[in-house]
Formats: sequence, structure tokens, C-alpha cells
Amino acid sequence: MRIRLATSEDVPALEKMIAESVRTLQAEDYTQEQREAALHQVFGVDSQLIADGTYFVVEALEVTDGGKPAVTGCGGWSKRKTLYGGDQFGQREDTPLDPAYDAAKIRAFFVHPAWARRGIGSKILATCENAARKAGFTRFEMGATLTGVKLFAAKGYKPVKRIQISLGEGESLPVIQMEKQV
Repeated sequence: MRIRLATSEDVPALEKMIAESVRTLQAEDYTQEQREAALHQVFGVDSQLIADGTYFVVEALEVTDGGKPAVTGCGGWSKRKTLYGGDQFGQREDTPLDPAYDAAKIRAFFVHPAWARRGIGSKILATCENAARKAGFTRFEMGATLTGVKLFAAKGYKPVKRIQISLGEGESLPVIQMEKQV
């Protein structure tokens, strides 16, 4: 496998992989209605992360998808205030963060179901934390899905509070805000 920065050309493969990840890996933690609504309103590619050069793709080089390496995972970090949500999420705040005071945001982690539990999330997380440290950040925070909480807790993240993201029609998506100090 190799990890590299995502480009705008990756967006179609990322969108497909994210949908497969959410529909399969989050099935134990969220209802089908929550997962589908979240895919339309919250989860997805954040093109600002790609433009900022802070979003990563993991590829399995030995597996091809139409002649290209298969996307097996993705995730990133942000130097902007938005804590979670793809381009379609309406509650975005792209104001830059100050590393002297603010925590870098760990964002948008997804793994293809066929590649789950092989260390891909850990590899992306280490890459994100190292890049954010190089940018001067000493604290990290995220809005972790219930599915991701165990991984992030094992990597030193502490739960801060439970957040309910409104999905409309009385439906919400619980996530856990988590933080880590380095």
C-alpha cells in the first residue's frame, strides 16, 4: 500500500469508497436511515482539504480498479475551523486556525470494507498527526463516528462531548468530539 495526497481526480473513487464504507462498516452503530441521510448531508469528500493539501488517499498497489490502484482508505487533517462534514454539509466554517491556540481538526476518515482492520486508519492518522505537527499544531480534535471511537481512543484521543448532528425529519447522527494533546 502507499499513502499520498489526494487530488481532485480522486473524488469519484473517494465518493464511491466512502459510500461503501459508511453503508457497511457503520451498520452496527447507525441505522440504515441515519447512514443514508448522513451520506447525503454530512459524509463525503471535503474539497477544501484536497485544495489545502491535507487530505490523504491510501492505495493498494497490487489491486487495480479500472487500471488504477484501488482506493482503500482516506482521511485528513485541517487547519480550518470545520470539525466534520463534506462539501454538501451546510454548517462549514473555513476560517483558518492558529496553531498557537487552536487544535488541528482530524477529518473525514473512511476505509473500504474489504480493507478494514488492516491498519489503514492508523497509518492515515499517523500521517495526519505528523503533518499537523510540522505545521505547528500541538493539539488535535475530531468529530468521531461511533464506529471510529475505538480506534481513536486506542491512539490517545479522549472523548470530550457527544454531538447530535441533525439529519432532518427528527433524525440525528451521534458523533463524539475527541481531543488529543501532544
